Amino acid sequence: MKRLTIEPLKQSAFARFGDVIDTRRADAQHFPINDGFTQRYHALSPVQAEGNSPILSIFETRSFGYPLQIRMLERHPQGSQAFIPIGDSGARDFLIVVAEGEQAPDLETMRAFRVSAGQGVNFHAGVWHHPNIVIEGSQTFLVVDRADPASNLEEFTFADEVGPIWLDV
Repeated sequence: MKRLTIEPLKQSAFARFGDVIDTRRADAQHFPINDGFTQRYHALSPVQAEGNSPILSIFETRSFGYPLQIRMLERHPQGSQAFIPIGDSGARDFLIVVAEGEQAPDLETMRAFRVSAGQGVNFHAGVWHHPNIVIEGSQTFLVVDRADPASNLEEFTFADEVGPIWLDV
């Protein structure tokens, strides 16, 4: 049985999976625009959209409940996928589970992160990840990903022999 330890989300720990979208990052470029009324935090993460255009969507996600058994991961091989909590959701944490791997997720690289209020994530193209894990209730996310998501989605369900992978909050 595998148990995942939830780590705080920091760019240094998450870099191989994607980017942390956070204006408080030390490397966040920013400058005033609109006659100084707006501070632009520029290019916090690139959007990858191989052969298609990036789109904006809204996802409303409910909690799976806990403890959570991780049974599947998905990935988007032709584009990145960003999740930014919006509205009241931006004031609450959520969880992510990620893994590397070519044809299937590599269990040795699987990690869980707690995304703090004020942060978002952008999964690199091809990174295995669990659908966002809302800690309680529901949350709303602005999602930036590649148009035509049906052609950019691969799902992997773990065989029973792998044994349960548990995530406790």
